[in-house]
Amino acid sequence: MLGWSRNLEKSIGEIMETNTIKAFILRHFKHFNAAALVDAAEGYQRLMSSDGQMLMAVSGAMSTAELGISLAEMIRRDKVHAISCTGANLEEDIFNLVAHDHYLRVPNYRDLTPSDERKLLERHLNRVTDTCIPEEEAMRHIEHKMLEVWMEADRKGESFFPHEFFYRLLREGKFEPYQIDPKDSWLLAACEKNLPLFVPGWEDSTLGNVYAAHCLKGDIQNVHTARGGIEYMMSLSQWYRDTYQDHPLGFFQIGGGIAGDFSICVVPMLRQDMGMKDVKLWSYFCQISDSTTSYGSYSGAVPNEKITWEKIAADTPSYIIESDATIVAPLIFAYVLDSDA
Repeated sequence: MLGWSRNLEKSIGEIMETNTIKAFILRHFKHFNAAALVDAAEGYQRLMSSDGQMLMAVSGAMSTAELGISLAEMIRRDKVHAISCTGANLEEDIFNLVAHDHYLRVPNYRDLTPSDERKLLERHLNRVTDTCIPEEEAMRHIEHKMLEVWMEADRKGESFFPHEFFYRLLREGKFEPYQIDPKDSWLLAACEKNLPLFVPGWEDSTLGNVYAAHCLKGDIQNVHTARGGIEYMMSLSQWYRDTYQDHPLGFFQIGGGIAGDFSICVVPMLRQDMGMKDVKLWSYFCQISDSTTSYGSYSGAVPNEKITWEKIAADTPSYIIESDATIVAPLIFAYVLDSDA
């Protein structure tokens, strides 16, 4: 135990001496998933060095895991050029921005009984693993502000994508005061850059459910006031066509699910369904996932399966890191940012 403690002190000392996370990673991350992390980060940096652009696909509860602390700087430093995310990640970054002081962390969440969970419900605390999102201060607070712009657009016969409503309210300062440092909000950073966002399956989110409820109640007359997935795919295809001619395009996927599957499919859609054979395939692919390969699992599918779907090429630099994205993603982001330092 004493030897382990001394090694830890030595490692911390090395970090302090080199003053970069990149140097620490290169010194210690030699094998297995650690080596895959280095390879993926180096590939990311090579893409950036060749004037490439990166689409980031974000699934899981990464906004509640406060990925914005590292992702926002990647956006500000032009290391991320478009984002495909779940509706939950879109809204939960803002929930955290405006209600962070009211969140409750439950470090012993594995020990909770059904009765304990019921008590959290009665306190209007919605649990995401070890973190509870406060319903009134976060969800209902944002609902009231969002309903105003939804109804205004509905009255005017206008329609916007879900993220465009967020961008509008952020630019108007309607979410202030903030309860975290605004530089740690990835959506605020994306708004400031006017970053293209694509949010497939937005209805599978708290505010998507809320929007449906207000349509059912008649508060919103036209359900298409908030534009949906097909239009998001059309918008994504236009962004891809506008971008790939001048830049190699990379795909960085956190988790599995719709955010990744939806956005990576833009290439075979253009090449096969539109017959645009000159459209280039993705020039880089990386996925961080803790899903293992099994029968029919897309989240656990290894990169070479995507070759058969004409999403990536046989020679596309491809990486899979089978680990926890809450640990891995910030390390890769720090590595890439350090490379430019």
